[in-house]
Amino acid sequence: MPKTLDPPLRIAPLDDRPQFRKTVADRIWRAWWQDQGVPLAEIDGRVGESLGRETIPTTLVATIGERFAGTVSLIDSDMDERPDYRPWIAALWVDPAHRGSGTGTLLLAAAAAKAFEAGFDRVYLCAKSSKAAFYVSRRWLPIEEDVAGLTIFALAR
Repeated sequence: MPKTLDPPLRIAPLDDRPQFRKTVADRIWRAWWQDQGVPLAEIDGRVGESLGRETIPTTLVATIGERFAGTVSLIDSDMDERPDYRPWIAALWVDPAHRGSGTGTLLLAAAAAKAFEAGFDRVYLCAKSSKAAFYVSRRWLPIEEDVAGLTIFALAR
């Protein structure tokens, strides 16, 4: 059970909290793209694509008061190897100070709910096998292993 926070955790579309755009881009870049030589500006551009009221792409941000706590995105596709799977939850990231507080679980659920509200019956994500227990304990089913070194999970409505 997530602990009660004061002020409470709030999850909102990045469109409602645009002041966190650069923070979101920076966290995503450092976690997944910096070591691959992808410029921060490219990731910022991708994050910028989620501004607006379209369901896909959407970036959600978790905040506690005015402090950034985490982010997650809902995107069309996350693996070239599996073009028929869509949509995908991607870039789930929680600031270290908020890990273990339930923030990641709430972000994941909010992104899945957004996909289901848009009429999708299933949503996908990929992760390292070392993260499998986190997703499985949240009702995600592993459907493929070792696809580009990752496990693919699905959650049905």
